Parts: sequence; C-alpha cells; structure tokens
Amino acid sequence: MDQPRRDPDIARAARLLASASRARMLKALADGRPLTTSDLAEEAGVSLATASVHLRQLTEAGLVVGEQRGRHHRHRLAGPEVVTALEALAVIAPPLPDPVASLRVSGRENALRRSRTCYDHLAGSLGVGLMETFVSRGLLRQEGARGTDLPATYGRAVEYHLTEEGGEAFGGFGIDLDRLRAGRRPVVLYCVDWSERRHHLAGSLGAALTARLFALGWLRYGVSPRVVHLTEPGGRGLAATFSYELAD
Repeated sequence: MDQPRRDPDIARAARLLASASRARMLKALADGRPLTTSDLAEEAGVSLATASVHLRQLTEAGLVVGEQRGRHHRHRLAGPEVVTALEALAVIAPPLPDPVASLRVSGRENALRRSRTCYDHLAGSLGVGLMETFVSRGLLRQEGARGTDLPATYGRAVEYHLTEEGGEAFGGFGIDLDRLRAGRRPVVLYCVDWSERRHHLAGSLGAALTARLFALGWLRYGVSPRVVHLTEPGGRGLAATFSYELAD
C-alpha cells in the first residue's frame, strides 16, 4: 500500500535557495548538463571546500544528484521540476541590487535573455518567439487566457494543444510524436519565461525540439552555462521550416 505523501517542507527549500551561492550553482546546472565541483565553485565565486558543503546540502535535500564519470565526480539537477521552481521564482524576484560590473557580465546577461536552456528546452527570446510562431501558424492551439504576453501561473491559466497541422509539421521535422505520446511526460506544457514574461514551450515536445535543433547543428552551446546560440544554418532552417522570423 502506497504511503500518503507528507506535506512538503517549503521552508527548508526556501532556506537552501536563500543562499546566493547555492542559487548560482542551481542556475548553472539548469541546462541539464552535469558539472564538476570546480566548475560550480567558479560559477558561485566560492572556494572548493565551500562549494562542497553547499553541494552536500543540495544533495541531501534532493535537489542535486552526484554521479561518477571515470575519475571525475559531477553534479546534476535531480529533475526538471527544480528548474521550474527556479523559473517561477525568477518571475517574481526583484533584480539583483548590484549594477552590471563589466562588459563581460553584461554580455552574459544579454546572451541569457536572448537564448538559453530551461533544463532541456528552449527559453529566452528565442524560445518565446518560437512558441508564438507555433501558435500563430496553427501548430499549437491555445485555450484559456488570451494572449501570451501576460504572466500566468504554470500549467493553469492557459492550455496548449498540438493540432493536426502541428503533428505533421513536427513529425516532418524528425520528431517521433508516437514515442512522445507513449511517455509519461506531458507532450505540451509551457513555462512562464522569467526574462520575457511570456510563455515558452516545455513538455516532451519542447525537449524533443531542442534536441533535434542541436542534432542538426542549428543550436550550439555557449561558453557560459545555459547560454545557447542559434547558428546561421539554424536561422535559415527555422525560417524555412517554421516561418520563424529571427528578432533583431
């Protein structure tokens, strides 16, 4: 007999995220790729010893999972729901008090807003722009609150459904929709994009689309965690395949 789920310890999760260093580590892991303790220490601006303490706390709380790859011990997020929580907090969070300190930091922030991963799917202006293109072309049907330019609660105020035209378009793009429908993960979900305050495509379709873009060489990872770049072939390919117009 299954045991009833105990009430979630929201206060404990909030205490973990209240540390700026731990929050930076979680954000660095938010594209789904595992990183070493050294990588995360550098990202958080702390020593290796301090990073190890933070990672132990995150692991004990079930937010991060450690894995051994050869001689290297790496860390990854426990699942996409961690990113969902981070993105939801980012929608309501005030901006950091410190001004942009350098051109490097400014360039990184601009790159994150332009195109990034939200665990395994696309976010930023690229992700939002693709979502709006799919809706306007009739590949996805929107039901509920009108307009994707307003913030909304996750998975409640609006529902998106894959249309027959969308099935043909995504299937023709090399995405196995039958396999997605057979999985446990919902095919179409959305996230409220923290930087754009609009919706981007999540769910197994969002993940499969992103994987396909990487496989074609239409996307590549940037130097900073989570940052991705649309390549020149990618820009042409999205325009030809989905009539997506790259924003200036």
